[in-house]
Amino acid sequence: MTQTLLDTKALERVLEEFADARDWHRFHSPKNLAMALTGEVGELVEIFQWRTEEESWQVAQAPETAEHVRQELADVALYLVRLASALKVDLNAAIADKLVLNAQKYPPLPNR
Repeated sequence: MTQTLLDTKALERVLEEFADARDWHRFHSPKNLAMALTGEVGELVEIFQWRTEEESWQVAQAPETAEHVRQELADVALYLVRLASALKVDLNAAIADKLVLNAQKYPPLPNR
């Protein structure tokens, strides 16, 4: 049994209902959802463009960018969950499996 790291079931249902109410399923192919996800990631990246490393640490707290960051992170999460749902991928299991692979690929530093 995989540990629950990320429970997306309720969000998947809400997104499914949202798409149902608007007859959007015909547009929600994996290709289109992946493209929309990429677009939203681009909008998130744009917030950081031309900022210094130090400034980038402050975007979520700075009054002029905080809400924009929140909105774009939410858009990325929504499309990611919708894409995983459309592909019938258990995002929690995929993340848990990937964490195991990452731990094997990148072992802890000695004396840590």
